[in-house]
Amino acid sequence: MYLADAAATDALGVRLARALRQWSRGLVVALDGELGAGKTALTRATLVELGHAGRVVSPSYTLVEPYTVAGRGFHHLDLYRLGDPEELEFLGVRDIDSANDWLFIEWSCRGTGFLPGIDMRIALAYERTGRRARISAATDRGRAFMGVVEDIT
Repeated sequence: MYLADAAATDALGVRLARALRQWSRGLVVALDGELGAGKTALTRATLVELGHAGRVVSPSYTLVEPYTVAGRGFHHLDLYRLGDPEELEFLGVRDIDSANDWLFIEWSCRGTGFLPGIDMRIALAYERTGRRARISAATDRGRAFMGVVEDIT
């Protein structure tokens, strides 16, 4: 889908949040795209729609920012500055309950071997003056969630 501006990116985040509210399981979402493509903005819009009232900061330096929204854990990871995937062990990523919590992971390729399985990918790419979002499922759980997203208007 074409995202013409920041408002369109926010609208996608709202749609994801509304689907997550109906979702009873955990979900691991990989956010792919160049620097500045809108990965953090999409996550921020999702968190705000889920009811987070505080600031949503990019986890570029902390690598992991945990939140509690809609009665469950939401973990935003940004692995751009990750030196070695093994560092995720020290950050407690394996302790995150991916069966029940929601994880949005930027630069997931840098955590290969230390992350839970990716259920869904959202690739954001520059196109004209906006962005192109490509959403794909990688697991049965991801495919089921995409069905929920498609039902949200």
